Amino acid sequence: MPELPEVETIRRGLKDFILEKRIKKIEVYCNKSFQGDPTTVESAKIINLRRFGKALIIDLDNEKSLMIHLRMTGQLIYDGKERYAAGHPSDNFTAKLPNKQTRVTLTLDNGTLYFNDQRKFGFIKIIETKNVKNDSFIKKLAKEPWDMTAPELYEKLQKHKNSAIKAVILDQSIICGLGNIYADESLFSSKINPERKAGSITFDETNLLLNSAKAVMEKSIASGGSTMKNYVKADGTKGDYLDLFAQVFHKEGQPCPRCGTKIIKKKVAGRGTHYCPHCQKEVKND
Repeated sequence: MPELPEVETIRRGLKDFILEKRIKKIEVYCNKSFQGDPTTVESAKIINLRRFGKALIIDLDNEKSLMIHLRMTGQLIYDGKERYAAGHPSDNFTAKLPNKQTRVTLTLDNGTLYFNDQRKFGFIKIIETKNVKNDSFIKKLAKEPWDMTAPELYEKLQKHKNSAIKAVILDQSIICGLGNIYADESLFSSKINPERKAGSITFDETNLLLNSAKAVMEKSIASGGSTMKNYVKADGTKGDYLDLFAQVFHKEGQPCPRCGTKIIKKKVAGRGTHYCPHCQKEVKND
């Protein structure tokens, strides 16, 4: 599943190709993948691309918006004078489309935007633009790191004081945008053990954690997202965050860049978690 920096990278990339373009026709090949009446947005012009957490929002000039969530295997492929692809990489990036994995097509006045999704977990949903922030999916999202203050995050940690800090910062209703990669990297940067109880995190540590989250995500966005095996930039090229900037994620067995101790991986909050046992010392939880 793409994390926030990947979706932001997609937003910025697609904006260059579909902004101010008009939707001429929408064809739905899988009812599960499209919510709403497509005819209500046909002939509308795309006037903005926004993002709420991992959801991409395409605003139209008829006071309606399209919410797009790629989930695990979703793809957005724009095909015009050139082809630009975003999402789960596969032969679809160069294949003739539509094909058996195409769930929705949006014919624009300068090309076609294909929504492909192998596992059918993703979706496109029509929403009244004025109601986007009240949508059940978006309404439950907390503030993103850039919009949250240290006192706000500290208060939230105290409300979940008996939970592991890794589990707390992965909860999108507490802080939005930190997926597994960026949670590990933020905790490493702030020297916090992922198994520590949230209630044991001091205010100064909270401030450091928040600033670390902002820094690692900004670096990832600048490099085009973490990519790994599954996600690429809007032009089909890979992001290089993991190669250039990641300190611990997928680095198990390698030396810590700070102290040389071997990075370890273990399950925390049900997720594979990477950290340095020396820099991120365990603290006895009461």
